[in-house]
Amino acid sequence: MRSPRYLAWLAAGAAVAAAIALSGAPAGAMAATPTPSPRPSAAPSPSAEPGAPTTPPNVQLCPPPVPAGTTQGYVGLCWSASTDDVGVTGYEVYRLTANGFVRATTTTGTTVVMGGLAYGQVYTFYIVAKDADGHTSPPTALINTRAVTGMVVSPSPVPGDTTPPSKPSGLYDSCVYDWPGTAFCWTASTDDVGVAGYAVYRLTSTGWLAVGTRSSTYFMEGNLTTYNKYTYIVVAIDTSSNVSVPSDPITTTALPGFPTPTPSPSPSVSPPGSPSPSPSPTPKSCKVAYTQTTWGTGLTASVSITNTGSTPISGWTLRFAFPSAGERITQGWSADWSQGTDNAVAASNLAWNSTIAPGASVSIGFNASHTGVSDPPGSFSLNGAPCAKA
Repeated sequence: MRSPRYLAWLAAGAAVAAAIALSGAPAGAMAATPTPSPRPSAAPSPSAEPGAPTTPPNVQLCPPPVPAGTTQGYVGLCWSASTDDVGVTGYEVYRLTANGFVRATTTTGTTVVMGGLAYGQVYTFYIVAKDADGHTSPPTALINTRAVTGMVVSPSPVPGDTTPPSKPSGLYDSCVYDWPGTAFCWTASTDDVGVAGYAVYRLTSTGWLAVGTRSSTYFMEGNLTTYNKYTYIVVAIDTSSNVSVPSDPITTTALPGFPTPTPSPSPSVSPPGSPSPSPSPTPKSCKVAYTQTTWGTGLTASVSITNTGSTPISGWTLRFAFPSAGERITQGWSADWSQGTDNAVAASNLAWNSTIAPGASVSIGFNASHTGVSDPPGSFSLNGAPCAKA
């Protein structure tokens, strides 16, 4: 006797076959192309919202029983039912795109067949359950699977770039030591045309939330609960909007960061009757202390900016130039670092350190490579005004 799951799956396949037949695509029997087994990434899930259904269990790839002769690719998924105190009303399936995770389909059953995909392309999905009170379950582990069934077509002319970047790898934390929040780095992806950037997603109780994009291989997120653990994945995107398979997840702890010293300025008392000193022709309301450690072809620099004026500095950009154009910043922290094709460098404030009170300091830093010349910068300016060197 056939199981209910089997009969439901045949019904889903028959519906897709009917849709293809109505669209004029030729029908005929064809064995499904073998698909890779789902490789869910183990990642701790945040606490589910109260009253939420359980995560859909036992997710499997179910080869879609659709007719041959179509140039589309298909993915079939099936799973066991979730449980809930008021009753599960349905399921939502999300697919990763260049614009993030988008809802691909909904169903009241535990099987789906999704068409309109590129034959042979690998896609990433996750599934959540919904209940009658509108609660959403924690997401399933990510499912990476190849679209199958259909004809392999040799189009003319050859279409544009369809090759995704390689999977981001080597995620590790403790690479930015002065950030109040989470921070981690990874090894760059490769691509046949070029990687345009990376999208970063954080695991929540109901799905994967897009939390930022980067052109570099490090990420920082603030405004989190200190000492809580957070789980992230990274996706590479190329110049044609092809997306990579997500990285393996990394779980990292939100740290408090280093405290910013706020010493009180020493009072300056002039003897009675003494004339007031004339102001300097170019008053300096900032002071910069720069220290670096150099090795081989690299260096690490720490930079402290002190407000020596009497009013707060609200929003700042520090500028300086390396002695050699061969010195290139490879990673920075506690500021938004930029460097053009020459040796000019700019570091702008982040949201959490945008104001420097009178007498207070902000500490920032970076790693850089060099080609033999690695002397410290000769001068610094803050918001266009020169700074004294400590």
